[in-house]
Amino acid sequence: MYPKLILQKGRERPVLLGHPWIFSGAVLTGPQASEGDIVAVCDHKQQLLAHGFYSPASQIRCRLFDFSSQTSARFGDDYWKHRILQALALRRPWFDPEHTNAYRLMHAEGDRMPGVIADAYDQSVVVQLLIRGSERLLPILASTLNEAGFKHLYLKQKSITRHIEGLQQESGWLTPPPPIYPITIREHDCLFEVDPVGGQKTGFFLDQRENRWLVGQYSQKRRVLNAFSYTGGFSVYALKGGATSVDSVDSSQPAIDQAQHNAQLNNLQKNHRTITADCFDFLKQSKPSEYDMMILDPPAFAKKASAVPNALRGYKELNLEAMRKIAPGGLLFSFSCSQAIDPLLFRKMLFGAAVDARRQVRLLHYLGQPADHPVDIGHPEGEYLKGWLMAVD
Repeated sequence: MYPKLILQKGRERPVLLGHPWIFSGAVLTGPQASEGDIVAVCDHKQQLLAHGFYSPASQIRCRLFDFSSQTSARFGDDYWKHRILQALALRRPWFDPEHTNAYRLMHAEGDRMPGVIADAYDQSVVVQLLIRGSERLLPILASTLNEAGFKHLYLKQKSITRHIEGLQQESGWLTPPPPIYPITIREHDCLFEVDPVGGQKTGFFLDQRENRWLVGQYSQKRRVLNAFSYTGGFSVYALKGGATSVDSVDSSQPAIDQAQHNAQLNNLQKNHRTITADCFDFLKQSKPSEYDMMILDPPAFAKKASAVPNALRGYKELNLEAMRKIAPGGLLFSFSCSQAIDPLLFRKMLFGAAVDARRQVRLLHYLGQPADHPVDIGHPEGEYLKGWLMAVD
């Protein structure tokens, strides 16, 4: 039924093991297909292996969503509606809207929905579509979410992604916007204002939800630095957890303003200070033992493999300075959201920083993404968020 993409001999093993990406170098014969078309992926003997969305100009030539070998497979609206409802059913038992009403509904390959990111903010959903194939699912996606009770749908597209992947839809509300905007969400009984239109990503970093909660558990009577604070998520949890003081530092003035507003939403502004500064410079200029808890949550330093060496230098410089300055017995939360930096590489970087800082460092908790950001077991690249809580003596 579908145009065939034929793999080179010996390149079928990743597909058989469930990896959802076909790279350009694995292709023997490309299909007669357009951007976003569904294609049948076959081995060199033309035996059917899987189906996926075709991207003729991308290094990832095909993103697989179905690994069945049924030659009669059909992928109409009913197929995709079932896949969307599966994603919703997986998450809804985990969240009590009276305590937490913001979470990820669909996580691309983690839900066998390549190129689809959907985040729920109360009764609103913000969708990002990363490839042309997923863009074609927008009508069934919108109607299914509406039937599931989400009243407001916003499509947020990156201009660079639209250009590279040949996307046609522009950002905008697909339904009337919510009557009160920005949207106020609840997360573990903490309140935050979210701006899907003007904010980063879909408006809030939902992947750090459980790590923010952990910060709150360790913050009592501590002096806290939240570096790369964005809109103050970690800061609110630290203040609620009983921190004696919290400094939120970010280079973005609008983000810093929103961090202070979020502290006020929770009546926690008394011990909160906001500082607009480069976080590397701020750490270098800070006094030794000024803080006994630090949170380092920088943006992705490596968005592709070629950037890894420079990214590792940046991560090490940041963590080295934090380990040198944090008070004895201090707690350091350190993160990387760079997909190209795997957990082992990140841990080796932390080891190097600890040796150079000449501090004794103990690993207390490995920190990753929460269950609403699932990782397909055959797709380790989906484990993009990694971090450690460390005790620095």
